[in-house]
Amino acid sequence: MGAGNVGATVAHWAMARELADIVLVDVEAMAGKTAGKALDLAEAAPVAMVDINVTGTSDYEATRGSDVVVITAGVPRRPGMSREDLIGTNAKIVTDVTNDIVSRSPEAILIYVTNPLDAIVYLGYKVSGFPKNRVMGQAGVLDTARYRTFIGREAGVSVRDIQAMVLGGHGDDMVPLTRYTSVGGIPVSEFISEDKIKKIVERTRQGGGEIVKLLGDGSAYYAPGAATVEMIAAIVRDQKRVLPVTAYLEGEYGLNGIFMGVPAVIGASGVERIVQVQLDAREQEMLGKSVASVRGTLEIMNKMGL
Repeated sequence: MGAGNVGATVAHWAMARELADIVLVDVEAMAGKTAGKALDLAEAAPVAMVDINVTGTSDYEATRGSDVVVITAGVPRRPGMSREDLIGTNAKIVTDVTNDIVSRSPEAILIYVTNPLDAIVYLGYKVSGFPKNRVMGQAGVLDTARYRTFIGREAGVSVRDIQAMVLGGHGDDMVPLTRYTSVGGIPVSEFISEDKIKKIVERTRQGGGEIVKLLGDGSAYYAPGAATVEMIAAIVRDQKRVLPVTAYLEGEYGLNGIFMGVPAVIGASGVERIVQVQLDAREQEMLGKSVASVRGTLEIMNKMGL
């Protein structure tokens, strides 16, 4: 849902991995572009040697019976737009989109990508009425990918050998777990100094903003698209992957009634279980700051009657 840069890139990565048939949906004003992007992707299938049907439309009926729905619909924050304006606009869009999805695909698993991510996932959960395992947000896979990229470059090693995890909300208060970061099973501290690790953590937290500044007229979409498809693959192929996703907590990490980025086992039924890792006092404090930031956004939504 949403055929802009992120939505179209999700479709691209999913098509290349031959995960499933794909329907791209956007508003009526974008119907031509949406159909054009879908046709362009479909015509790439013979070259990619995949048998995938790709459809582009403004008609939600084409999505009926979907197994997984990715919601990227929304607007980016523009100059002069307050945080409240962004929340209000995207909350309305996501509410409408979610209602249209639920009426046609009541058994779907929902993956939200729209910002402010953690609060939007909570809204989608409430609007959909779906069980918590079938509603999640994509942020942690992306944040961890950025973290691993920066470590790989600094250490001069393959990103394939870097094991890492980022917890918390999708924002400046995210919590990269440096104690649990390793390269080929060896602690990252054996490769990179503590000072450089701190700089990498800060760069990870500012990762989205760094790309926005470089692009000048938009935000990231290749990595967010790839990260989302990692989650889709875990679901449709029932891979039981341990991935950091925005999931609903009921007692885990001492938190209740909130969506936060945590490691979880992702399979055919969605979030199959939350994985709890032991946090030290400093990590717990950082997670607390992240929780406070997310709750602040939720309070703004509540005041808006959302």
